[in-house]
Amino acid sequence: MRRDWLIVAAALSAAVAIGAGAFGAHGATGDAGELLKTGGLYQMVHAVAAVALANRARGATWLMLAGAAVFAFSLYGLAIGAPRIVGAITPIGGLGLIAGWIWVALSAGGARR
Repeated sequence: MRRDWLIVAAALSAAVAIGAGAFGAHGATGDAGELLKTGGLYQMVHAVAAVALANRARGATWLMLAGAAVFAFSLYGLAIGAPRIVGAITPIGGLGLIAGWIWVALSAGGARR
């Protein structure tokens, strides 16, 4: 049986998202809690999307997972006290998410991956 690394990455991303969201909801307070919950939400949504799209648009799916990681982990960093400049990285992750979804839209019905 061949291991599908895209599904592995998506599943691990979902696991991290659950942990971050739970800590944001139950362990952190104030802005830190909100940053963790926001990062967890975006990371989880894109982990689920990655599983759903894994056999249809692999390149776009990898881009979405990478974008979600950059977006979420920059927020997680801010939540645990990273310098505010780390927040400048967050939009780069967001652009990766947007680009991934545009790629999915453009490849819908096509044979390219």
